[in-house]
Amino acid sequence: MRARRRTTAGTATGTTGTTGTSRLTATRTRTRTLTTRRTTAVTAALVLGLVAGPLTTPAFASPASNPTAPSAPAAPATQATPAASAPGARGLDAKALSAALDGLPDRDATAALVRVGGTDGSWHGSAGVHDLASSRPADPDARFRAGSVTKVVTAAAVLKLAARGEVDLNRPVQHYLPGLLGRDFRPITVRQLLNHTSGIPAGDSLGTTFEELYEHRYETLTPQEVVASAAAKGPQFRPGCEQQYLNINYTVLGLLIEKVTGRSYAEAATELVLAPAGMRDTYFPGTDPRIRGPHNHGYQRVEKADGTTELVDVTEWNQADRFAAGDMISTTADLERLLTSLFRGRIVPQPQLREMFTVPAHIEGATYSAGLQRFEYAGKVYWLKTGGRYGYNAVAAGTRNLSRTLVHSVNSTDAKAEDMNPVAQRIAMAALK
Repeated sequence: MRARRRTTAGTATGTTGTTGTSRLTATRTRTRTLTTRRTTAVTAALVLGLVAGPLTTPAFASPASNPTAPSAPAAPATQATPAASAPGARGLDAKALSAALDGLPDRDATAALVRVGGTDGSWHGSAGVHDLASSRPADPDARFRAGSVTKVVTAAAVLKLAARGEVDLNRPVQHYLPGLLGRDFRPITVRQLLNHTSGIPAGDSLGTTFEELYEHRYETLTPQEVVASAAAKGPQFRPGCEQQYLNINYTVLGLLIEKVTGRSYAEAATELVLAPAGMRDTYFPGTDPRIRGPHNHGYQRVEKADGTTELVDVTEWNQADRFAAGDMISTTADLERLLTSLFRGRIVPQPQLREMFTVPAHIEGATYSAGLQRFEYAGKVYWLKTGGRYGYNAVAAGTRNLSRTLVHSVNSTDAKAEDMNPVAQRIAMAALK
């Protein structure tokens, strides 16, 4: 009998919400992952959180009016560079990509940064505002919270350590981190952490509602506390029998990286992955609630007691509990560098790199590999990772041969919603058509 993949996933804890390919909620509750009932890969991609979008094409469209949009005046709809297509390539629909960004800011997003690349051609674009108070145009090179896209870096770091012989993917994590999990847990291999088949439950967070989480946004919940709270609950299922997307798996992997290297996760991940990929604008903030360097503000739409809504600035937020599962701050250009360097084997050697493009064959409906998720659309297989933090949604996706890549950041006003952000949906459909 085939093992099964769970269609719900608890968050890996934390003060800020979710970080997964599916749009997770920031609490101890379960949240939906991509389900097989979705009828198209585009819909799946949207549910996964494709909330940022492609970049480039010369267009300065006038913003569309929207009675539910933020009070700030709309900035020029897009700032883009012309699309360039390779000879014989299917090419990109620059007009559709530009149109996908029209009208920002609106009720659904205050800004969007998009980057489409690959051998099929390239397109870069941005729209919206830097912040609602000044109404300055969004910075196309801005840094943003990448959320669970962090997991791509964590997986690559572990696989690189495996290539060096410092980590054995078939060895139980309890060997490297004795005492971290209780006696109730069976041996859990490093590979089972990478592909979310460990059976470790989600850890605790600092609240169960946006209001509670927002109140504690400057407080620190350590990765060790997160893991301890998860371990206290006992295993959810026998390792290797099911697949359940949870941040906790990558929180444990972050602690593994620290133990093996003798360095902090941030230092090790930078040396192993960021530096080789040329990701100079990417870093891990730890307990610092700020986004250093140029960035666009993030907002969360909140309903007030009188039935009206307001946009709360959520730019500053301590993400320490997200750690190796979702702490990273990056740019669209850097995430594109990550995809291209990684897929070309410049960071992880090919034998270990295969782990990132392999899903557990014995688990029915499994879609997660080591750090990525597989989905198919229009005859193409894409490998992606999405991320969500209040005020920010991100995605990094590409075909194995890099014929098409998509990276985007959307400043969603409801980054934790279960449904796909409409702006992100337009971007995805324009980029993947």
